[in-house]
Amino acid sequence: MEVSELFWSASLEELKQGYVQKEDQFICLLCGSSCVRGIIYPVDGLLYEAERYIRLHIRIAHQSVFDYLIQLDKKLTGLTEHQNSLLRLFYQERTDAQIQQELGIGSASTIRNHRFVLKEKERQSKVFLALMELLKEKDRHAPRFVDVHQTATMVDERYNVTVEERDRIVNTYFPNGKDGLLKTFPSKQKNKLIVLREIAARFRPGRTYSEPEVNEILKQAHDDYVTLRRYLIEYGFLKRQPDGSEYWLA
Repeated sequence: MEVSELFWSASLEELKQGYVQKEDQFICLLCGSSCVRGIIYPVDGLLYEAERYIRLHIRIAHQSVFDYLIQLDKKLTGLTEHQNSLLRLFYQERTDAQIQQELGIGSASTIRNHRFVLKEKERQSKVFLALMELLKEKDRHAPRFVDVHQTATMVDERYNVTVEERDRIVNTYFPNGKDGLLKTFPSKQKNKLIVLREIAARFRPGRTYSEPEVNEILKQAHDDYVTLRRYLIEYGFLKRQPDGSEYWLA
């Protein structure tokens, strides 16, 4: 199961802690890094058992689960830019006076009103979540949709892809299997998204790559590795240093 599937299928408590346990592994929901129960991991002269180590990993690699979630695309969080800014400041334990000064909000009552609106959004989200959970038990005709990868940079109708559509697209463009060469690079946006998702799976979570290493992996999919590399970054599958010295799976 890939990281996005784990992320979207996680319970609220699992999402808050940022990792899940699958058999003898603890897996980071934010990037897919994992560690094995029973193994001791040394870090800066200290020894960590697996679950403590995955918590340390989240702190070092992502700062916190909150910091990771708050920077997701607004179509995934449902937050306006203003609400996003307020939540960041609330989490940083700023006083209302400090928030007033930083955001240029006129009065303390305005901030209280924003807090109320956010609380109302929380209540609505709980009811909606309960409705959707109950619906799953009854709606036998609902198609299975492919989960949106949580680092997506532009969430729109291109992500309206069912599992059946994905399998058909993958079989069409990878006639020799997902690890083989592309038949051709698609022009249709939805197909392009699915193809890029499969190619991104060839990179290992938590590892950094040099540009020649990235190019070598992409050449195994298509001759035009420069185009593949550009789109993988554009669609939020890969990230890189500004100077191109390092690349990693987003």
